[in-house]
Amino acid sequence: MVQVLLNYFPSNTMEASSGGHNIPKIMTFTPTWEEFKDFNKYISHIESLGAQKAGICKIIPPKEWVPRAQGYDNIDLVIPAPITQVVHGKQGLYTQYNVQKKPITVKKFEEMANKRPYKPPNSSDYDELERQYWKNITYNNPIYGADVSGSITDESQESWNISKLGSILDCLGDDYGISIEGVNTAYLYFGMWKTTFAWHTEDMDLYSINYVHYGAPKRWYAIPPEHGRRLERLAQGFFAENYDQCPAFLRHKMSLISPKILKRFSIPVDTIVQEAGQIIITFPYGYHSGFNHGFNCAESTNFASERWIEYGKRCLQCECRKDTVKIDMGAFVRRFQPNLYELWKAGQDYGPHPEDDRSWVNNHNHGKMVRSTNESKKSKKHSSNEHLALKRSASTERSVESKAGFVADLGYTLTTLLFCTEMWSNWVHC
Repeated sequence: MVQVLLNYFPSNTMEASSGGHNIPKIMTFTPTWEEFKDFNKYISHIESLGAQKAGICKIIPPKEWVPRAQGYDNIDLVIPAPITQVVHGKQGLYTQYNVQKKPITVKKFEEMANKRPYKPPNSSDYDELERQYWKNITYNNPIYGADVSGSITDESQESWNISKLGSILDCLGDDYGISIEGVNTAYLYFGMWKTTFAWHTEDMDLYSINYVHYGAPKRWYAIPPEHGRRLERLAQGFFAENYDQCPAFLRHKMSLISPKILKRFSIPVDTIVQEAGQIIITFPYGYHSGFNHGFNCAESTNFASERWIEYGKRCLQCECRKDTVKIDMGAFVRRFQPNLYELWKAGQDYGPHPEDDRSWVNNHNHGKMVRSTNESKKSKKHSSNEHLALKRSASTERSVESKAGFVADLGYTLTTLLFCTEMWSNWVHC
């Protein structure tokens, strides 16, 4: 019976939330220096080609771009709060816990990363390393030198300098003097074999840039933003206790789901390897995860574009942790969406998340919205009622969307229950 039902919900049938079967793949770009040197212009260019649809993309910079002219032989830094990553779970579903350790120099960390039990397997085959990672994910807890505030990019480097990208996120510092470490400032990451970043989107669903200065590669997994809701619903089922405690628990960066499990439940996932000297861009609401192949050093920060503003306005926030990054979107609405600023201040700037599927809801409500608009034009004295109507309309749309989502998710829910039943059955018979 189990196999019959699993066949009824085949895992290889992957549809976009809009109903299509064209799953976007992670794109790789090799720009010339002229194309590359203007950061914001190039990000707009690759988005015009659809790079954002896969959630992340890879950029191989031109040889003219040298982020650190003196090389990397003299990195004299201290990692103030390295973390041991302890992973529990089985069969593709894991929870990661971080245990803080004492400060360590980068030199000592590199020496440790290249010795047993932390050194990587003796293989240069990326596929084999991926197999070894998932096979041994719960063994030999690695140590990650993550979230080290600072940059090793030359200050004189004007193009793609992670400390000064010149995106609209800079208005936080320019207008309000706000500095958020790792968000509008640079962070360094010192990895070793099997150090992991769990499934998450960036704070406030921002963009991010990650550059591996030197060392071993990183493997990345990514889910197209239009499928982000599906990942969230699947994770809510697998990690129900975490979800009960915090609806935005994926922002805790503790939940790991293997690509095999995701594919089995029709969540499209793609993967790519980032080598030293290469850049990964993550896009708004692009869920991603991954791990390091060995000792390396990467530099990262967040950035924004006008396209991000609606994502920031509608993102789901974690409310259970004091260190959650929250940005007052009013600064961006006032500057880039001035026609909506008064509504935003009044709490009446209603709208869907950019990745919510609106096609069916919009068609269903089109006639009603037209009538509502025509009626509102007849009398200006009912402006307060107009705002109330908009609020009710948004509520109705969310209700309709919820019902549509329930029907669409029924197959996934049944498959999830069957999978959990199989896991329980296997455990009982062990």
